[in-house]
Amino acid sequence: MAPANPAFDPLSQAFADDPYAAYRELRASPGPVYYEHFDIWLLSRYQDVAAAAADKTLVRSLEFFLSPEEIEEQKVRQNWHDMPNHSRFVQFSLLDSDGETHDRLRRKVFREFTPALVARQRGMIQDFVDRLLDRLLQAGRIDFVEDLASQVPGHIIGSVLGVPEEYAGQLRKWSEEVVQYFDVDRSAERKAIAERATTEFYELLKELIADRMRIPRDDLLCRLTEAHVAGELTEDELVSTCMLILMAGHGSTIDVLGSGMHALMRYPDALAKLRNAPAVMSTAIQEMFRYESPLPFFHRYLTEEKTIAGQRLPRGTKIGLLYGAANRDPEQFEAPDEFNVERTPNRHLAFGGGAHFCLGNHLARLDMEIIFSTLLNRTRSIELLDERPAYKRGLSVRGPKRLDISLVAA
Repeated sequence: MAPANPAFDPLSQAFADDPYAAYRELRASPGPVYYEHFDIWLLSRYQDVAAAAADKTLVRSLEFFLSPEEIEEQKVRQNWHDMPNHSRFVQFSLLDSDGETHDRLRRKVFREFTPALVARQRGMIQDFVDRLLDRLLQAGRIDFVEDLASQVPGHIIGSVLGVPEEYAGQLRKWSEEVVQYFDVDRSAERKAIAERATTEFYELLKELIADRMRIPRDDLLCRLTEAHVAGELTEDELVSTCMLILMAGHGSTIDVLGSGMHALMRYPDALAKLRNAPAVMSTAIQEMFRYESPLPFFHRYLTEEKTIAGQRLPRGTKIGLLYGAANRDPEQFEAPDEFNVERTPNRHLAFGGGAHFCLGNHLARLDMEIIFSTLLNRTRSIELLDERPAYKRGLSVRGPKRLDISLVAA
């Protein structure tokens, strides 16, 4: 067994400041590395992570290899128990299902996030970003994360789903409080926060679903509610899917917007290139996802005994896919620690792979394209005011807590 280096401490400030030093050490191991604190085997090299992401014998759901009693025992051991609403709507979801259930739920959502349908949101997103920048440019100095990045994704995904705009701030808070329990720290306090946020989230969705049953509207929530009424989704699947859409549309996009702006501030030549050659924006956005993957960790379980990256592992083994490490692998990317807005090809793994490839990637990239393009078009200069912004701690997130910048209008 190859244990993780003692320096691998995802909750430490050192890891938050620079996880890539730890990732380099992991990639130097000849096989997967065992991380005892999480009882998980970590994959860090690009080829290993990509292969595992596409492997259908690796799943998210425990039900493929454990009985209901064994699942409950494991939840108790890992402190996932005594969370009734979190268990119903968060621990079970499209993200954490496999096989027929996953395929059925994914089909219901997939058609709403095709490139053509997402492109129809461009005008709405552009209008919102313009109105937001009208105010922020007058301020001159802003926290890019709080004042800009965190305002857009929640508003947009809420509009697509059909949640009234006045709930945008609360949705962001609930989303953060729910997903924080998926990281390494599972204290009683964090557990209570996650369950309370899930319950309050559920109460709002119940009201909105009841409203759609009375008065149908042209939004995703109404179409999912109609599928429930038709017997195609259970009530728990309906609520869980709505929660997942809203949560997925918040945190990771906010984080990559923040880290993407930070990268542009650290690489002024890249910023100048985007100002002078706007057509580069699409490759720049892909590079932002590769350079600082907002969801750097994802896990799967083995449904059968198998050799993974040279290590024979038993059925039920938990496998950690370190997308953040894979996306800096020098075997796959030339000069991986450099931010190159013209990098091509750029087959990064920030959106995952296989059956769990991110459905919202088109909407996230459209949000980013409009935000960065509009910001560059409407400013003469942008300066970073804090040379060492603090990044979030944890294995499952990557993004700055705040990013103070100054803006000079064009």
